Amino acid sequence: MTEEHKGILLESGTNELEVIMFTIGTGTFGINVMKVREIIQPTNVTLMPHTHPHVEGIIRLRDEVIPVIDLAKAIGFSPSEENNQDKYVVSEMNNVKVAFHVHAVSRIHRISWEQIEKPSRLSGGLEDLTIGVIKMDENMILMLDYEKVVYDIMPEAGITPAKMEGVEKRDRSGKKILLAEDSPILRKLLKDTLIEAGYDKLIFSDDGKEAWEYITSTKGGTSIDGVITDIEMPAMDGHHLTKRIKEDQTLSEIPVLIFSSLITGDLFHKGERVGADAQISKPEIGQLVTMLDDLLGVK
Repeated sequence: MTEEHKGILLESGTNELEVIMFTIGTGTFGINVMKVREIIQPTNVTLMPHTHPHVEGIIRLRDEVIPVIDLAKAIGFSPSEENNQDKYVVSEMNNVKVAFHVHAVSRIHRISWEQIEKPSRLSGGLEDLTIGVIKMDENMILMLDYEKVVYDIMPEAGITPAKMEGVEKRDRSGKKILLAEDSPILRKLLKDTLIEAGYDKLIFSDDGKEAWEYITSTKGGTSIDGVITDIEMPAMDGHHLTKRIKEDQTLSEIPVLIFSSLITGDLFHKGERVGADAQISKPEIGQLVTMLDDLLGVK
């Protein structure tokens, strides 16, 4: 996929995305195209001592050393047995590159975030790893929490106390912050770290639609001092949420900070186009707090 084609999506907060479909065992899964750098044939893997059991080893890809994650094992399926349809989906999230070993890649579908439903109780224990379900024809495609998969294997890639170094705790309690984040583990990490920094008036929404409904309700509205939003979320993504806020005459002055694993060089301009006041790449929570201080005038 060319960069020009990728630029069409999310450019103006259209609430659309393209999803690459792949299979693991008998299950069908999807991953946002924006998380995928490339898809390659399996190559020789170098085994490493003392690695996580879900990591098959490492590969060298254009002078970069990338860990290979057996996604089947990571989600509790039978370990992968390589066949001629297997692929490595090379992904970049939270400034970390990994290759997910999957069993087959089918096609790309362009859909709206409104088509992605929040998961109910799922069999097989996948509810903790699923952020959304796409119903397509007779199939159920699961959108996994790939950040959590990586975080469980490499905790240092997530939000950690070390990333708060240099951020002083001070009285930030006068500011009311609305956060839109669909990942339960990231909601908890954000809550813990922001409260530790002194921001204790936090309101959490599971997706952009829920956040929009709150901010336009009588209990929300202009009482919100700032918004922190992810990009990838069911129902309404963060770009579309930002666009709606900035196009509303009564809400447009509310600072919106995008905090996402998708803040990379070729996607940064999309946030600018919808009016984001700042964009920070996960998991840099220290930068998030510093930028939030600047936007809200916290001294």
